[in-house]
Formats: sequence, C-alpha cells, structure tokens
Amino acid sequence: MARDRGLEELVWDHLGDRPGLSAKPMFGGLAWMLHGHLLCGAREDMMMVRLGKGNDAWALALDDVETLAAGARKMPGWVAAGPDTYGDDDLRARLLDAALAFVLALPPK
Repeated sequence: MARDRGLEELVWDHLGDRPGLSAKPMFGGLAWMLHGHLLCGAREDMMMVRLGKGNDAWALALDDVETLAAGARKMPGWVAAGPDTYGDDDLRARLLDAALAFVLALPPK
C-alpha cells in the first residue's frame, strides 16, 4: 500500500496541533496517536478511524464504510472509510471528531 499525502494533509489540518498528538508510519500509511492511543490512520485506499465498540453503527450505515479488518479478522470499533467518504469534508470531519471524542475519554497511557 502507498501513502496518500493529500489525505494525510487533510487529517493533519483537522486534528491540528494538539498536545499528545503524534504520527508515525504504520499499516502501509500514516497513523495518528493521541496520548499513546491509536486514533486514526490514512493510506492510499482508506482512512481508518477508531470509534470504539458500539459507537460505529452510524458510520457503518454509510455506503463507503465497513468494519476494519486485519486479514480475515474484523476489528469492532474501528471503521475503514473509502474515498467517497473520506473525500467528503463533512463526513471526514464527523468521523475524525467522533474518534477524538472516543480516544479523549480513554485514560492516557
């Protein structure tokens, strides 16, 4: 998988310069961490977003969103948004804001 620099820039712009935020190459793209917790990721074919178990139904109702899978293993609480979703400014912002809300409620590592 290749990195998507344009998507990475959009995610950076939305997340801003907040304390505890870092990013590093992972999963064939770039992943963001907040206070040591994985928050989201971007790569050429998808934006991965951590919404938390039971918080993802609204996102999964979108046409271009599915439960993130690592091989055959589904990862409840994580969604994979395709280009139609992450390319929509409002939907991308809603997903990222929901991820921030979930991860900010977790205790720092």
